[in-house]
Amino acid sequence: MTWYEIILAVVLTLSAIGVIVLVMLQKGSRGGLSGAIVGGSSSLDDTYFGKNKSRSKEARLSRRTKYLTIFFFVLSLCTGLLLAFFRAGLLTE
Repeated sequence: MTWYEIILAVVLTLSAIGVIVLVMLQKGSRGGLSGAIVGGSSSLDDTYFGKNKSRSKEARLSRRTKYLTIFFFVLSLCTGLLLAFFRAGLLTE
């Protein structure tokens, strides 16, 4: 293995572990699929806490999970393409 393969493997592994940890830290949604179809709105949406959901701990955790998942996906795609180009001989080391 070359140095870039090792670095990419370590970064991919750490980001995968990070995504798993962030997903496991999140709480489950209340409504589930039935709430999404019916449009289940709770009375919490009209309270102070419901209006400030974007500032809550759960919202920050959800945002971080989304960004780390996007980073993981893009890094996986770039790693696959980069290694394919190197192995095909289209790029040199």
